[in-house]
Amino acid sequence: MVEQPQYLGRAGNGSPIAIIDIGSNSIRLVVYEELSRSPAQLFNEKVLCGLGRSVVSTGRLPEDAVERALKALARFRILCDAIKVERVHVLATAAARDAANGPDFIAEAERILGYKIELLSGRREAQLSAYGILSGFHHADGVVGDLGGGSLELIDVIGNTVAQGITTKLGGLALQDVTGGSLKRAVRVIRDALADAAPLDALRGRNFYAVGGTWRALAALHMAQKAYPLHVMHGYSIPARDAVEFTKLVERADTDMLESIESVSEARRPLLGYGALLLDEIIRRGRPEAVVMSAQGVREGLLYELLNEEERRTDPLLAGAGELNRLMSRSPGHATDLIAWTARLSASLHLDETEDERRQREAVCLLSDLAWRTHPDYRGEQSLSLIAHAGLTGVDHPGRAFIALSVFFRHEGLSLDGASSRMRELVSPRMLNRARILGGMLRVAYLVSAAMPGVLPRTPLVGSGARLALSLPGDLEPVANERLVNRLRQLARIVGRDPAVVTVPNPGGGAA
Repeated sequence: MVEQPQYLGRAGNGSPIAIIDIGSNSIRLVVYEELSRSPAQLFNEKVLCGLGRSVVSTGRLPEDAVERALKALARFRILCDAIKVERVHVLATAAARDAANGPDFIAEAERILGYKIELLSGRREAQLSAYGILSGFHHADGVVGDLGGGSLELIDVIGNTVAQGITTKLGGLALQDVTGGSLKRAVRVIRDALADAAPLDALRGRNFYAVGGTWRALAALHMAQKAYPLHVMHGYSIPARDAVEFTKLVERADTDMLESIESVSEARRPLLGYGALLLDEIIRRGRPEAVVMSAQGVREGLLYELLNEEERRTDPLLAGAGELNRLMSRSPGHATDLIAWTARLSASLHLDETEDERRQREAVCLLSDLAWRTHPDYRGEQSLSLIAHAGLTGVDHPGRAFIALSVFFRHEGLSLDGASSRMRELVSPRMLNRARILGGMLRVAYLVSAAMPGVLPRTPLVGSGARLALSLPGDLEPVANERLVNRLRQLARIVGRDPAVVTVPNPGGGAA
């Protein structure tokens, strides 16, 4: 038997890195494959402990919550050892920071874990949340709101610039505690606390990036209410007006009666009303254009902070797509040829691209061969599902749908009849047309190259006048069979050109 590498299914050669996040409501262990621009999760486990449940009223962490938390941390230590994690970062937030018995809890937690715990200040927590948004969004522009059990942090981000953040005692558990469970009393507490929240003064017309489990739970319910076609939380965007209408529904309703409430843990359901009140007031104060959900926050922000400057500047979408290409494609180098080949063809056809459209086209090239091991009859369907639900960041939902549809057309042909009607709901007519054109390009490219590198640079396809011309050197002339010509004809039809196959001299002389 041939001995296989121990971790053949992993993209990188680095060592796993773990973050243990001791929050006011939950404690979570996330182990990442390695420190990278697009970190993939090897393991993720959360335990709802409620450390911040009564800190406001009693000044102390509840004893039962401490016991649950320490048991969870003992388990996490064993799991980190089993996964052979070499670097473990442990963070603690508002509950441990504010409670009188917080230092004793931290000391015992450090003894159990064997690692030093970083007790985050409110401003430090806001900074890491902002870094999490920079890590997960391309050219972020707005205000980040990280809602935990004990606090709400607000901080402005634009491009790669992070302002100084603020922290408030408006976490869900803290609000529940200070108001005695009364949503009516919480309205005044929230309004008073946010009256002078400086980050909200600059929010008008920009995005509000919502970080935290309570807001993700609200978004999951909103998706269910809308029968939204893509169940991916990161990048889910709700127009501000729609968000206000939904928060009012949550505030009025018995949350247990809401559709798909079973997707929200029972421990988190009582906090949904407070999250809705907070979001409602933030929108009222700040007037954002949209509320954008982020699956990335403090933990991913810490990883981003650990990267060097060059790594931070790497495009997160292309980094993630590149890792999938290396893991799953027949020949990863072929994607590099595809990127250059489709760029030249797009320019010759005067298909002007925005920056985001260029990024998305390159991601399509990187992801276009992921399903090659699948049965041919299901490659389109499998590609669509895999890409639509992949752990990609740096792309919004319309962009994600565009990438998935482009690869679907590459496998299934250019007819709209077979394309997912639900996925098509997410893209504009321009995006759908571009997806068909790009899919058509790939259908020609793969027949010419057999998914191997080195062929496409010798076989350019360009628009020239009224023609769409594929140039083949003499030694590759037999490649132009009926199947290839038919695919070229299909592509030519949708770009309004006449197809042509042109034989050119081989390099170094010798015509066909």
